[in-house]
Amino acid sequence: MGKFLIGILLGGVVGGLIAFFTFVGVPRAVQAPGAPIQPPDANGAPGSAEIVLRQDFFNEILGTIFRDMQAPAFPLAVSGGATDDFRFEHTQAGGCDGRIKLLQEGSGVRTGLRLDNNAISAPLAFSGSYNSMFGCYQFTGWAQANLELRFEASQQAVLGTINVETVNLDGVDPIVGALVTPLVQNSLNSSVNPVQILRGDQIALNLPIASTGGTLRANVSDVRSEIKDNAMHLYVIYGFSGAPVQ
Repeated sequence: MGKFLIGILLGGVVGGLIAFFTFVGVPRAVQAPGAPIQPPDANGAPGSAEIVLRQDFFNEILGTIFRDMQAPAFPLAVSGGATDDFRFEHTQAGGCDGRIKLLQEGSGVRTGLRLDNNAISAPLAFSGSYNSMFGCYQFTGWAQANLELRFEASQQAVLGTINVETVNLDGVDPIVGALVTPLVQNSLNSSVNPVQILRGDQIALNLPIASTGGTLRANVSDVRSEIKDNAMHLYVIYGFSGAPVQ
């Protein structure tokens, strides 16, 4: 059963982090759901399971996406709101389709995930175009983003909230930069939040035990996290109970 649980947890976390980079998430929330996940208790916690995922693992997944699939691309959110017409596609050469495309490398940075010092951060290289009343502006640059983990107790779900802290455009006129920078930042922030990393049904347990004539149940009472040594440590804390078979 241990391997089964690890597979469920691993699949959920990987799916959430892929969503982080490909901007395929659940609809944007006006207010961040749940509460920020706290660090583990110094004295430990009974009934907890730990999963450790390393930085290189996630970056290998991301490298595969860039190598074997089309680069993630999405419309520039002119209004700063979420958009429903997301899809993967390559920007046409010389075109002005008002889209942003993530690049594996550019503007002196390499797109990837960094796990350390209790922080999940990501430099994101990109290119794009902005079709304004003054003409088409092609641009390249990079953004610095972070991911905050949150626990929604009512759904027993682990969610992530992405925040783009800075946007750096290459060689753009300051006037044009003042127009394009907030559009890029709004697009990155509004295209995905919140990211669903683990659902309640993925991490809760409901196991019939024939020899006892009952069912073992384990609901998630809390989730703690620790980011250190280039790895994510998730501690899922369970409350156990037993019930007779109905």
